Amino acid sequence: MSASNVDLNSFQPERIAFELPAWIDDYCRAYSRSEVPEARMAYVIGAAAKNVEQGTGGPFAAGIFEIDTGALVSLGVNLVVPQGLSILHAEMVAIALAQRKLGVHELSAEGLPGYELVTSTEPCAMCFGAIPWSGVQRLVTGAISQDATDIGFDEGPKPDNWVEALEQRGIRVIREQQRVAARTILQAYADRGGPIYSPSSIRQRP
Repeated sequence: MSASNVDLNSFQPERIAFELPAWIDDYCRAYSRSEVPEARMAYVIGAAAKNVEQGTGGPFAAGIFEIDTGALVSLGVNLVVPQGLSILHAEMVAIALAQRKLGVHELSAEGLPGYELVTSTEPCAMCFGAIPWSGVQRLVTGAISQDATDIGFDEGPKPDNWVEALEQRGIRVIREQQRVAARTILQAYADRGGPIYSPSSIRQRP
């Protein structure tokens, strides 16, 4: 929702909504279920590439999958700039879509299979904070945080022991899966002149 769409007669918006890119539904339907984790990561990295190619957001994508069967539950991409909402990181979008689709606020609810979050780049501070409350049992990442900061993104104050912190909560972490391919998408975005956003307070520091 852009500022021009806000009802200025209201104290605040009555609802918050965001739109997914037009291409994402067909991309989801083209997914071939795979029990091979590497195939799921390749699929997510492909979505990040598509988001860059189509100019529909940042160079990040994430998906929620059933761990045992590889079934895709939801796919999110970074929509921060086109939708004007700083919370719309790929992981946050994927988690929100999965929870809404399944009708739960926690993906570890009784009766549900185990779910994993597969993300093209390691989570930033915000997404790291959301993962324990999401209910996923496994996190699989591609590019590392340094790959994102190398092109100018600010990943926030994530603790150095973030992997250990998640695993202490029963969330298995698998890192650097197809890192080179994921990092290539980040660089392609930078080479295209994609907006590298960060909090203005950080940009204005001397």
